[in-house]
Amino acid sequence: MSPARPQAEESALAAVAEALRCPECGRGLIFADSVLRCERGHSFDIARQGYVSLLTGAAGKLTGDSAAMLDARAAFQSAGYFTPVAEAIADAAVSSSPERDGERVLDIGAGTGYYTARVLDALPAARGIALDIAKAAGRRCARAHPRAAAVVADAWRGLPVGDHTITLAMSVFAPRNPGEIVRALAPAGRYIVVTPTAAHLAELIDPLGMVTVDPDKDRRLTEALAGRFERRAGATVEYPMSLPHEAIAALVGMGPSAHHAATPADRIAALPDPCTVTASVSVAVYTPTAGWSPADPHLTADPRSL
Repeated sequence: MSPARPQAEESALAAVAEALRCPECGRGLIFADSVLRCERGHSFDIARQGYVSLLTGAAGKLTGDSAAMLDARAAFQSAGYFTPVAEAIADAAVSSSPERDGERVLDIGAGTGYYTARVLDALPAARGIALDIAKAAGRRCARAHPRAAAVVADAWRGLPVGDHTITLAMSVFAPRNPGEIVRALAPAGRYIVVTPTAAHLAELIDPLGMVTVDPDKDRRLTEALAGRFERRAGATVEYPMSLPHEAIAALVGMGPSAHHAATPADRIAALPDPCTVTASVSVAVYTPTAGWSPADPHLTADPRSL
């Protein structure tokens, strides 16, 4: 074990190991001597930075968000601009919780671990799994919260958790794999989905050429979750943000627009400083539908399109 790795990070992984599954064979994992290992001998070392990578085969070539994108996201989040969103997610987690003991929270596409940490603060008895495909995210998530285990994995190839082992799953500004999520959730589990509305960052879309919200996103999300999930609660969180140019640059650099051509600095410079920008997101809570069947024809849509 490297002395540079805090024991809290290994403790967080050890606490959720029984919920994790080997990505090679699907068998359970046990934690021992800084390694996660299954009964067939597949083993996964805990990285010096405190996360474990469960990427295998071709999935190991995928990278997810870059370190620069995660740095920009952390800067924007730490400035408090998305605090009302984080509070709404934490409130939804608490208000929908049937119990406080034994909670396991799975944050899919956790990024910096910002929302994972806020939910774990609100659920003091819960343990968390912050999952992302980016190793740079794994490094950040390992430091996000003492009760958050950082796991690097490809959610599209299957969530590396056992059936019905998760009590609360979250997809915050992240793609969704509904079939895997409903498999992972306990019968009384909840699934929190956070998506931008058409008004989100609307003041910046045209001036900066940012990626727009797909107008069919809500319909496709509803269709994808139909049969698997029932919506139990939901609300729109909308408020103005007063953003200096530095924050706008971070906002552009942290999201999907960062995957496209870089936004010229002169476009940001042409905006008012500070600039009033709308934050507007939907926070919805779903529960698994009793008796759902993955063989139903309308449940076979490619989750990558959501």
